Amino acid sequence: MLVAVSLATSLAAPHGYAADAAAKNKKKTKARTEQASDQASNEYVHFAQWKDVSEFIDQMASTHGFDRAQLAATFDNTRYIESAIKLVKPAPAGRPKNWKAYRARFVEPIRIDAGIAFWDQYADALARAESQYGVPPEIIVGLIGVESIFGRMTGSFRVMDTLTTLAFAYPDTPNREARMEFFKMELENLLLLARDSNVDPLSYKGSYAGAVGLPQFMPGSIRKFAVDFDGDGKIDLSGSAVDAIGSVANYLSLHGWKKSLPTVFPATLTIPEAYAPDTADAAKAAVSSFQSQGLKAAYTLDELKAIASTAGDAPGNLQYGVVDLQNGSDATEYWFATDNFYAITQYNRSFFYAMSVIDLGRVIGAARSSR
Repeated sequence: MLVAVSLATSLAAPHGYAADAAAKNKKKTKARTEQASDQASNEYVHFAQWKDVSEFIDQMASTHGFDRAQLAATFDNTRYIESAIKLVKPAPAGRPKNWKAYRARFVEPIRIDAGIAFWDQYADALARAESQYGVPPEIIVGLIGVESIFGRMTGSFRVMDTLTTLAFAYPDTPNREARMEFFKMELENLLLLARDSNVDPLSYKGSYAGAVGLPQFMPGSIRKFAVDFDGDGKIDLSGSAVDAIGSVANYLSLHGWKKSLPTVFPATLTIPEAYAPDTADAAKAAVSSFQSQGLKAAYTLDELKAIASTAGDAPGNLQYGVVDLQNGSDATEYWFATDNFYAITQYNRSFFYAMSVIDLGRVIGAARSSR
């Protein structure tokens, strides 16, 4: 979902810790039920007659040379999707974030077994992606497994429907205007992608938020980062697992992935005298002071000694960031993260998400090797 592959990637705040990502997996399951029950209320609402849509059509005609009448006809064949409106709303505040519960939803037998089969089937493409982009198979496999269970859950909404609905009828929530602008940009990218590919824009299928294929790329990311990795002359993230593999690797490579660099090292938090007394609030303050750099590795091990330590296998010549994985009422897990961890967060701005990709890929790799 990326530059946003997903809605969460582009719109969630840094250090989202999975508020959006955790809800995303539940919403994928809920979306199937919502879509089935909502079919009767999905309406052709003559979008082309809406003032904002008409202005958008004018812009597409003047900026990109689209035929106005033809584009208006496309919008008049576009449905208003009530379920997309429901599903895109932020989840209400609930229980404390829990990394162990989140991880258990992704690192589980169905994904592990499917991941072994996927890796076996596409071992050559995964090896070629590693050689070309420097991204190892376990990361690519882990990411595609988290995103779509290796193509089993790619979404069956018409992307034209969902993007148009969300671009022009987004629910009244915080940051509504920014979110509508995001979806309008993705709608523009969908129309350009369809024209460049000589494909009917109404033929694209995807998630309730408009993400497409095995890696759940948004249309803008398909145009910027997807590659024809199987060499058949077209890019197909829904029908070609090889294209999906190459596209994920290309995306991560262009967002800072460094060949042979580790991702994370376990850390133990130490609260210095400056943060006494030793309380949970003091720990949060200490960690927050080392997360203000954003989603990047910016500190040496010597600098991080002020709040945490790690085992001796963490190279001293690298820079790190601090990752905190909250576990509800249980103790928070802490990790030192390298640039490669933060490259994954460019796909989805969530620490939980990035760690689930790493852990799922690692577990699949270990299970495959132990057969």
